[in-house]
Amino acid sequence: MNRILVTNDDGVHSSGIRAAVRGVVGLGEILVAAPSGQRSGVGRSISIFEPLRYNKINLDGVEAYEVSGTPTDSVIMGIFWLLKGELPHLAVSGINIGENISTDTVTTSGTIGAALEAASYGIPAITASVQVVDQGDKFDSRNDHAYQFDVAAMIVHKVAKNVLERGLPAGVDILNINVPVDATEDTEVVVTRLARKIFKTRVQERADPRGRPYYWIDGDLVCTEREGTDVRAVYQEGKISITPLTIDNTARVEFSVISELLE
Repeated sequence: MNRILVTNDDGVHSSGIRAAVRGVVGLGEILVAAPSGQRSGVGRSISIFEPLRYNKINLDGVEAYEVSGTPTDSVIMGIFWLLKGELPHLAVSGINIGENISTDTVTTSGTIGAALEAASYGIPAITASVQVVDQGDKFDSRNDHAYQFDVAAMIVHKVAKNVLERGLPAGVDILNINVPVDATEDTEVVVTRLARKIFKTRVQERADPRGRPYYWIDGDLVCTEREGTDVRAVYQEGKISITPLTIDNTARVEFSVISELLE
């Protein structure tokens, strides 16, 4: 029987993770291990200076555990404590509220971070996210009921079924799925590469009640990108994007070119 680990970064009580579970129901034995609360933007961070706790809950009839740490902590706890080191056949992270597109987000997203952790053990991983109308909704789980996850769950089911049967292509560790906010069952699905940026980063200065400055990192969305990128597909074309990712960050360059920098 296939073992499927489901996690996320929005917290174990989010609507998105329930949709992810629905997406893999019937494909194997499901274990949910996810943060106890909102952990967006923490990337692949791991708790090495503080202890972890977990609590068993019932998530729509599925065995689930809320973990006090990060998404990566949840994956580690799921594999090495709850599954006693028996590697799952598939890891699914999401369904995230907020698109995870471009190098900006895949290097900071807790959703992607959890998948990277699973992939580091050789576990095929799928991440899924839905586009938001208001960027603030990415961090406000109270609004997660306003988003529809059915299309994303359908895509997760189709991809997960095939990955369990066939495995991932050589050189691919993660399939990163992003679904436009208004997608339907008939929305076209395209394979894309990562865009370079999704945010025009800026810093805002404000003052506290005592007049001392503090700062917010902020930025406007970059909604236009080159053809073939995930940003172009989701924002300009309204298509569902699937981007193959690898945990090998080694640049594709002749090493002799690097050696020349040492001369």
